[in-house]
Amino acid sequence: MAHALAVVDDPSFDEHRPPADQPEHPECPARLAAARRAVEAIARSVQVIPVPARRATEDELCRVHTPAYIEELGRSAGTWATFDEDTYAAPGSVTAALTAAGGAIELVNALSEGRAERGVALLRPPGHHARPGGAMGFCLVNNVAVAAAHARARGAERVMIVDFDVHHGNGTQESFYADPSVLFVSLHQFPLYPGTGSVGELGSGEGRGHTLNVPLSPGADDAVYAAAFARIVAPLCSEFAPSLVLLSAGFDAHRADPLAQMHLSDAGYGQMVRSLTSALPPNVPIGMVLEGGYDLEALEASLVRTLQSLSGIAAADGPTGAVAGRHAEELARVEAAVRPYFHL
Repeated sequence: MAHALAVVDDPSFDEHRPPADQPEHPECPARLAAARRAVEAIARSVQVIPVPARRATEDELCRVHTPAYIEELGRSAGTWATFDEDTYAAPGSVTAALTAAGGAIELVNALSEGRAERGVALLRPPGHHARPGGAMGFCLVNNVAVAAAHARARGAERVMIVDFDVHHGNGTQESFYADPSVLFVSLHQFPLYPGTGSVGELGSGEGRGHTLNVPLSPGADDAVYAAAFARIVAPLCSEFAPSLVLLSAGFDAHRADPLAQMHLSDAGYGQMVRSLTSALPPNVPIGMVLEGGYDLEALEASLVRTLQSLSGIAAADGPTGAVAGRHAEELARVEAAVRPYFHL
């Protein structure tokens, strides 16, 4: 039986637009149009439950971000601004960012209240690079971190965040580095921007062992990612027993993406999510928030496959080929790093 799908979207996300002197900026409104087409395609097979977004409050944002940064962000509202060489703000960007964070919160509310067991938030700007104290890497507010903190505030005992964007979610990691109630798992190309996410970054204090990075060298394909999910992510799901799973869903590890050098296919994304859902009890809610993905056709096709797996309406194609050489060694190093904290 297919799961109904909660979907968060808002017109304000289209107002996050690159400045005139950066017309080819990869983080553009066309990305959201591609994501919306994917949802339209899936809506032929599953019930879609629209979930309205709204602006996150200062209190909700400050569970993750510093008050000083939220004030700085507020001062840039309605203006053109540049936070770093990659990260812009248009006059509508701050409203979009605050609404994206609020949309992620409302997705958590919909899942927690049983309105749906699966959901996706089509958010712009993306969020996982945004640090507690500042914007970074196309990201203004850390949507998935705000959502996880909200879930904890409303009573979720354990939240698991799985980030499969090709870039390491450094801002999310930083937000929960000492928190044992949030298990953060990131699969990413390494080395690559932002330069963080090594195997040795495992958390601190009581949170030691609850940050787990799976850094993969260029060329990792469907078989490599499938092995990572089967050998690492799925067992972690079973042992950690999360109350809620949030996916930082970046589609820039696709072989067509211009910003990285991974070799995932559309089907490979579906297989990853199928592996994750199979490892969880059926009553554990799963919410997905959009992060990267800069080839529009790949983004659309991969999101369709991912939503099919998330909704349970189609089995993903299995990977082909064995994992060997440096990728096998990389997975073995991750397994060795995880074993002191979890039984793989």
